[in-house]
Amino acid sequence: MAQARPASYADRRNPAAAGFPAPPDAVNPDASPTPAPALETTARAAVFVARGLAKTYHMGEVEVRALRDVDLTIYEGEFVVLLGPSGSGKSTLLNILGGLDVPTGGEAFWRDHNLVTADEAALTQYRRDHVGFVFQFYNLIPSLTVRENVALVTDIAQNPMRPEEALDLVGLTPRLDHFPAQLSGGEQQRVAIARAVAKRPDVLLCDEPTGALDYATGKVVLEVIARVNAELGTTAVVITHNAAIAGMAHRVLHLADGRISHVDVNARRLTPSELSW
Repeated sequence: MAQARPASYADRRNPAAAGFPAPPDAVNPDASPTPAPALETTARAAVFVARGLAKTYHMGEVEVRALRDVDLTIYEGEFVVLLGPSGSGKSTLLNILGGLDVPTGGEAFWRDHNLVTADEAALTQYRRDHVGFVFQFYNLIPSLTVRENVALVTDIAQNPMRPEEALDLVGLTPRLDHFPAQLSGGEQQRVAIARAVAKRPDVLLCDEPTGALDYATGKVVLEVIARVNAELGTTAVVITHNAAIAGMAHRVLHLADGRISHVDVNARRLTPSELSW
């Protein structure tokens, strides 16, 4: 008897090719797709909703249109990958969702909070209480220990984890009293993730979190992000230009020239250990 062929990434992007029913309107980010087993979006509230989102930067006499007419909905507990080349608008979109930037057109909401009309004080409160950021570079304070770097966030959060609890979540209990210079790049990135999740954010926004890491270390960091998403129910949005990472996501939003060109729904999600690039 012929052995069943495992679904390739291309098959997962087109579930019908692998014997799965095709999700309805898979190119529409607001469609209700056939979900991965761990997520039923139709039963969950929308965390982010954007309609007609646009962002134009003025550099002297030159206009740079970073986003053009972007529509999207992201749900509670979802793992979303924003995939595209440099200059496609990924970071601009993430910065608007995170309250670090404001659009020049359209609407953007976090739950019932309008991110477009909010003033700077409201956006600061939003970032402090609801958003965890992880960037490509770790932004740790070199003169503080691992525990102290995480405590910087827990000291100002409303209902934080203890720093020790957050660091245990990312597997760094043995490194609590080390300084950043005594850690590997992957360990420093895991400290950055612990710092982001210690305040129990609703959403974790990650901009190229494995971009500065080697293959093996990058997979360890992805394991941590996947664990935060699965165990804490934190909505995760991850920017990458690495197509292999898309296999982890519930949905993959492909960006090109400031637009969402199409959306893929993974009928079967890969674990980080299954990824290869």
